[in-house]
Amino acid sequence: MGIFKSYDIRGVFGTEWDGNIARRIGAHLPALLDARKVIVGRDARLSSDEVHGALLRGLTESGCDVWDIGLCDTPAVYFSTAHYDADGSVMITASHNPPEYNGLKVSRRQAVPVGYDTGLSELEKRVASGVVPPRAARSGTVTARDMRPDYLAHLGKFRSDLSSLKAVIDCSNGMVGLFLPDVLRGTGLRHSLMFEQPDGRFPNHAPNPLVESNLAALKARVREDQADLGICFDGDADRVMFVDETGAFISPDLLIGFLGTHYFRLHPERRAGSSPVMTYDVRSSRGVVEYLSSLGAKPTICKVGHSFAKKLLRDTDGIAGGELAGHYYFRENFYCDSGMIAALLIMEVLAAARAPFSRAVAEIGRYCFSGEINFEVPNGPQILARVRGDYEGGTLTDLDGIRMDFPDWWFNLRVSNTEPLLRLVVEARTRGEMEARKQELVAKIKGYAGSAG
Repeated sequence: MGIFKSYDIRGVFGTEWDGNIARRIGAHLPALLDARKVIVGRDARLSSDEVHGALLRGLTESGCDVWDIGLCDTPAVYFSTAHYDADGSVMITASHNPPEYNGLKVSRRQAVPVGYDTGLSELEKRVASGVVPPRAARSGTVTARDMRPDYLAHLGKFRSDLSSLKAVIDCSNGMVGLFLPDVLRGTGLRHSLMFEQPDGRFPNHAPNPLVESNLAALKARVREDQADLGICFDGDADRVMFVDETGAFISPDLLIGFLGTHYFRLHPERRAGSSPVMTYDVRSSRGVVEYLSSLGAKPTICKVGHSFAKKLLRDTDGIAGGELAGHYYFRENFYCDSGMIAALLIMEVLAAARAPFSRAVAEIGRYCFSGEINFEVPNGPQILARVRGDYEGGTLTDLDGIRMDFPDWWFNLRVSNTEPLLRLVVEARTRGEMEARKQELVAKIKGYAGSAG
């Protein structure tokens, strides 16, 4: 069907999947999760109500009870799953995708994510078979659950005095607008909100802050208001991006270093009982690794993807971690990602730095970074193998594609887990070398793509 991805279920609703498939997914989930009680939340997409109704029919017909927490962000579902000790959960969302998409993020007990290798592939087979489990002798019940007070109390643990800062916050017409005003109350942060009303049509810009064109209004407002920073959440608030006081985009991986500052300098007491591990993905800057090491952390590399990041943080009992895509994970948050927790901690570090954001982050971002470059090719694995054979003498990490580290530069080339793309990142000590290495690799990739077959 094509909607079962590496980390979740996602596709154009009404074309790639529909209410009938949602109902079948719901019917098969209780057995897959060994669940008798499941938490369900949803975003404000125009199709979410239809998905919600069909999913709940499937769940309850299989005898599973549902705690329905209603409209919320994805981190609220993760929190509720662990906090209320549910057997599993489903968040109805397509995250940062355009309005016509919808999807499901599935978790087991304690908010452990279900990825393609840990259950979604089996779910895909069961749904595709057309066989529907027989109705249970007892239909499950649906109970509305108000998790808001407990969720806000949890987020309140990460608040601090932010009265020295002025911020502009773009909510992307996503779900963060339901909670953010209450979360910021009491911090003293001088702030203005943009596009805070949840709207599944996303009328102002697509809910993907990793695409810089979606940050245009935020950048302009930061400069206009002479703010200290700008913050942009994605559609379901599990990711967050930042711009500095000049409106310049800050590469999200660099802010893993800010989280290191929080836990190893400002609040070492919050690391009690954890290991010194902080995780970063294979695309992250060498500057992040060096900075974390200087703090006394143990930087640990991870495959790209929230299911891998959460598992590694849990397995190593690490304190926090992050990814280039703007996901940040916290032991104190059941090893899950939260855009709001990341924003609160990063602002606390910025306030303590008593320096402009651009200068505070420069200590970490000391190298020249290409950003992620995508190639739509039909033969990604073959190209990757040929590029790997072209480079010798570097240190190879093949955890996720290939990362080749040389003394003055490195690159990562990997096949996307979600799209038919090759993704390239290059970093070097100087702008000139980074551009030269990037051009060299781009030429190789295009050349190998053209000679396919």
